[in-house]
Parts: sequence; C-alpha cells; structure tokens
Amino acid sequence: MNAPGFSVSAVQGLPEIQPGDDLAALIAEAAGAQLEEGDILVVTSKIVSKAEGRIRQAADREAAIDEETVRPVARRDSLRIVENRLGLVMAAAGVDASNTAPGTVLLLPQDPDRSAVELSDGILRLRGVRVGVIVSDTFGRVWRAGLVDQAIGAGYVTVVDDLRGATDSHGNELAVTVTAVADELAAAGELVKGKLGGNPVALVKGLSAAVTKDAGGGARSLRRPSELDLFSMGTAEARALGRSEAVFARRTIRSFTADPVDAKAVERAVAAAITAPAPHHTTPWSFVEVRTPEVQTRLLDEMLADWIRDLRGDDFSETAIDKRVKRGDVLRGAPVLLVPCLTMEGSHTYPDDRRNTGEREMFLVSTGAAIENLLVALAVEGLGAAWISSSIFCRPTVRRVLELPEHWDPMGCVAIGHPAAPAPDRPPRKVESFLVRR
Repeated sequence: MNAPGFSVSAVQGLPEIQPGDDLAALIAEAAGAQLEEGDILVVTSKIVSKAEGRIRQAADREAAIDEETVRPVARRDSLRIVENRLGLVMAAAGVDASNTAPGTVLLLPQDPDRSAVELSDGILRLRGVRVGVIVSDTFGRVWRAGLVDQAIGAGYVTVVDDLRGATDSHGNELAVTVTAVADELAAAGELVKGKLGGNPVALVKGLSAAVTKDAGGGARSLRRPSELDLFSMGTAEARALGRSEAVFARRTIRSFTADPVDAKAVERAVAAAITAPAPHHTTPWSFVEVRTPEVQTRLLDEMLADWIRDLRGDDFSETAIDKRVKRGDVLRGAPVLLVPCLTMEGSHTYPDDRRNTGEREMFLVSTGAAIENLLVALAVEGLGAAWISSSIFCRPTVRRVLELPEHWDPMGCVAIGHPAAPAPDRPPRKVESFLVRR
C-alpha cells in the first residue's frame, strides 16, 4: 500500500458507553456527515467491551486474568505477561482497570474481529457507507520501552500488505516483507485518541484503498502461533524451564553423523563435569579427548584385542564373541572420544580394608557424578553421547596407548557426536519404585 497522504482525527462527542448500547449508532451519530465511504474507524477496545458487558468487579481481577489466560509467558513481581484466549500476548491477559468506573475492570471483547465486522455492518445499515473498522488495544513491546496500540480486531480493512516477491527501487526482490497495515492504523489512531482525552474513536481518511469489499480474515491473521514464536517465553521462564529439563535431556545416543563436533562445546561440557562434588576438597578426575583418527583407531583396536582375549579365556565361542564385541561399535562411529579418568591423589589411607574400600568408593562416586555432569552438559549443547564401560577392563592398554600416568584409572569411554536420529521416547519411571521414605 502506498498512499500519497491521509488524515486522522478524533471523533468527538461520544457518551460514556454502557452495557447493551448500540455502538454503531453512537459512533455514526458522533461522526455525523464527515463519515464517508472508504473511511476507516479505529475503535478502542474498551468501549467495545463496555457495550458487550465485559465488565468485572476489581476484586475479581486476578480470577479474571486466570480465566482469560491460556499460558503464562513471563512474570515479574505481580506483573503477569500471558497469552490469552485470543492468542494475544499481553500484560494481565488484557484485563484493564483504566478508563472504566472505579472498582471495575474490563475484559477484552469476546471476539474482536466479529465486533469489528458488526460495527462496519451497523454503519452501513445506518448511514449507507462501507467503512473499515480496527479494534485496537495497548501493548508493551519486546526490546523497546513504551506502549503502542495494535489491532486486536479488524473488519472490511486490509490487515497485511504482503510485498514478498516485489522489487524495491534498486531492483532487489523483497523476501520477507509483510507490512502489518492494521497495526499501523491502530497506532495512527492512538495519536489522536490518546489515553486521557475521552476520545475512544479515530476517523482515518484518504486510505480507501485499504477498505475491502469483504470482511476479511480479521486481525487474528496477525497472531503468530506460539509454537512458531522464537520468543514465546520470558528470559527467566526460559532459563527455569531449561534448568528443569536439562537432566532429562540426557539420553544414550549410539549413532552419530559425520558432522564435526565443536571443541568449545566439549570444553564447556568438561567445565560442567569438574563442578562435581568430591571428597577432601580434591579434584579426582581428568578427561582425555581423543580426536585424532589414527589414535582413535589404535586405541579401539587394542581395546578390542584385550576384550577378545578375555572372552576366549572365558570359553566363549567365536560366534558369541563376534556378537559381543559389536557392542563396542558405538565408539568407532563417534567423531570424538572422551576418556574420563579417576585419580586417587588426596585420598586418605587407613590401616584396615574396610575404610580403604570406603575411601576409594568415595572417589568413584565423585567420578560418576563428574561423568553425569558431562553427559547432561553435552545434551544441553545439542550433542549426543554414550558412556561405554569398556576401558575399565583394559586400563593398562588405555594408559599405554594414550600415554597416561600410571595413577590415572580410565573409567569407561564417552562417545560424542551429533545424533544421527533423536532418541526414542522413554516412558517416565515411577518415583515410588525408587524412593523409600522413613
């Protein structure tokens, strides 16, 4: 839409609107002869709500917000930003105590698009002219201070101007430009309506090209579904959700793509791992990252040889051995291997086996906590991982191939990569089966 100019003025003389009032008749009377074919009315939603009887006692405000809310978006102290039943993200679900009698609050119109159409039809019936109608309300804005009016209802008016595929004055094709005409009209109307002057209706002239022959899809077409919204939650709420879901994001992933793994992501995961609790103020864990293909192959080949030798010593058949060792293939398919190692430096020594065993178990538990931290952090990074125990059974070989100190005990091996497929759904386990209360 490209108009050379337009005018916008406040419609003066409207009375205080009461439930059941014929709003179209009152606006037509107040606008008088200046109301013409192709004009656009921008109507504050509050007078629509009043005419429709959408009034509640102020004492019921919180309950009204609850009723109008579909999902919470953000909260700060008593302020609630929510998605309401109309799909609009607003403070207090649009429930408002301004410009209404003391002790009352207003809810948004039941169906603002229908209200806009009915107003236009009413004007046509009374005055014989077709006008476009915008029902507007006030919104806060992300990333910007201040309030602005937007369209929550529209009838017989262009809502969006889709310029995708058109070319600009330099010959560039517009790929994403869809102008929200209805919101522009709502904001223009607010310039003359204001918040304090008691003028809830604006009259726009000179934009007859925006007035349509049919009612159109309404302002609901401006609403972005929450599942497509890149900013569907407040910052604090998104962080809280991330914290609550982080541990459950960890799943064992056994197949990976060939995509490279960001070294910084692995470093961040190790940084999370080494926050694990540990006895005696020690840090009894280290991690060996194996990325070099030749080193990976040599390590896995020699670990495999040890495994086969053990299985043959246990009198497994060659067929059974082949079947067993295939379980280790997950390590060969991973772009990165990480070998967690336990060190007993800083541990205490006792004169009896009981306490010495307990001492080592403390350090083992700490290493397990570090490995779990690592796996959760990798999942948060969007990486797949699988902890495989095999290096525990061939520690001398792992130390030799990776040139590790003798006091480093490999505690399995973590395969890391981008998941080849999402992990299958896992039914939740019943806490009652694992929690004993005394």
